[in-house]
Amino acid sequence: MTQYDRNLVKRPTSGEAPFGLEEIFFSRTNERGILQSGNEVFRRVSHFSWQELIGAPHKIVRHPDMPKGVFQLFWDTIQRGHHIGAYVKNQSKDGLSYWVYAVVIPCEGGFVSVRIKPTSELFEKVKQAYSQLLSAETTEALTPEDSRALLLAWVTEQGFDGYDHFATVALQEELSQREASLGRESKEISTNLKGAFEDATALTSETQGLVSDFSAMRTIPHNLRVIASRIEPAGGPVTVLSQNYGSMSRNMSEWFEANVIGPDSNFSKLKELVNTSGFVQGMVKVLVECEQQFQTEGQTGLETGIGAELELLSDLSNKQIVLSNVGLQEVHYEASRIITACQTMQRHILGLSSTRVLCKIESARLPESGETLSEIIDQLGAFQERIMNRLEKIITLCGRIKTETS
Repeated sequence: MTQYDRNLVKRPTSGEAPFGLEEIFFSRTNERGILQSGNEVFRRVSHFSWQELIGAPHKIVRHPDMPKGVFQLFWDTIQRGHHIGAYVKNQSKDGLSYWVYAVVIPCEGGFVSVRIKPTSELFEKVKQAYSQLLSAETTEALTPEDSRALLLAWVTEQGFDGYDHFATVALQEELSQREASLGRESKEISTNLKGAFEDATALTSETQGLVSDFSAMRTIPHNLRVIASRIEPAGGPVTVLSQNYGSMSRNMSEWFEANVIGPDSNFSKLKELVNTSGFVQGMVKVLVECEQQFQTEGQTGLETGIGAELELLSDLSNKQIVLSNVGLQEVHYEASRIITACQTMQRHILGLSSTRVLCKIESARLPESGETLSEIIDQLGAFQERIMNRLEKIITLCGRIKTETS
C-alpha cells in the first residue's frame, strides 16, 4: 500500500490508529520535551495538524494507560545523556490508541525519537506488566520513582541483566519479527552479540570461582610451612613449594580481583559494552531506514524542509557507529589481555608441578608427618587441576567473545 493509498483508508472511530509495519515514526524535541519537528507518519497517525504539534509538549500524545514509572525512567536516562528504548502506548487526537517501540537519542539541543510498530512475543508480556504497574500506581498511590523501581524489578524477574539489557533484547526481537513479517531477508544482527553477552556472563562466574579457589588455597602453603619447619632444614623442597604456592595464589587472586572482576576494571564493564553495541546496531538500522523514509515523504512540519533533519539523522547514525566500534575494540583489548594473563598463569602452575612431585617423593620417605604432608600435597594437586581447568575455560570464553564481537 502506497502512502497515497494509506491516506485514503477510512480511519476507525475507536480502537487502534492504523499504520503500517514498515512505517517509522520520527520526532525531535528540545531539552524540555517540546516538539520541534516530526515526519508525516507521526502527524498522520496522531491525527493532529502540524500547527497543533509543533511547539506542543510531546506528551500531547501520551495515553492515560501508560504507567508514570516508564516516563520517569525515560527522563532519568536521557537527561544523563544516554539513549533508551521502551514500549509506549500513545493516544491520537481522536482518541485512538497506538503502540510503538521507541528509541530516544540525545542530540544537540534536545532529543530525537524514532519508533516502530511492536509485534514480538515480548511485547505481549510488556503490555501485561504495564497494566499491573498502572493498577499498582492507582491502588497504592505510588510515586513515579516507586513505579520505576517496580518496573526495574519486573525486568530482573524476567531474567534480564538490568533495563539496558532488556531494551536491547526488545529492540532486536522487534526488528527480527518486523523483517520476517515484511518478507525481508532476516539478518540476525544480534546473534553474535547475544552469544558474547552470554559468554561474558559465564566469564564473570568463572573468574569469581577462580578467585575463590585461590583464596581457599592460601591456607595450604601455611600448613606446609608448619610441617616443613619440623621435618627439613630451611630452604628444603617443602618450604620452597609452600613459598611458591603462597606467592602465586596471592598474586593471581589479587590480579584477577582487581583487573577482571573489580569495580574499576574495564573488563567488568564487558557485558555493558557488548550490550550497548547490540542496541546501537538496532538503533542505527532504524535511523537509516527512517532517513530513507524521510526522503520519500518530504514533510517535517517546518518551513526549512527536510534537509536539516536528514543531516541530523545521518550524523546521529555515524556517531553511534563510531561509539559502537570503539566499545567493541575495547572488548577485544580486554579479552586479549585476560587470555595473555591466563596463559602466563598456566605456565607458572605447570612450573610448580615438578616441585610438587619432589615433595611427594620426600613425603614417602618420611616416617613422621609423611602422611599428613602427602595429604596436603594431594590437596594442592587437586587445586592446581581445578585452577588449570578454570583458566582454560576463561581462555576459551575470551576467545569466543573476540570472535563474536568481530
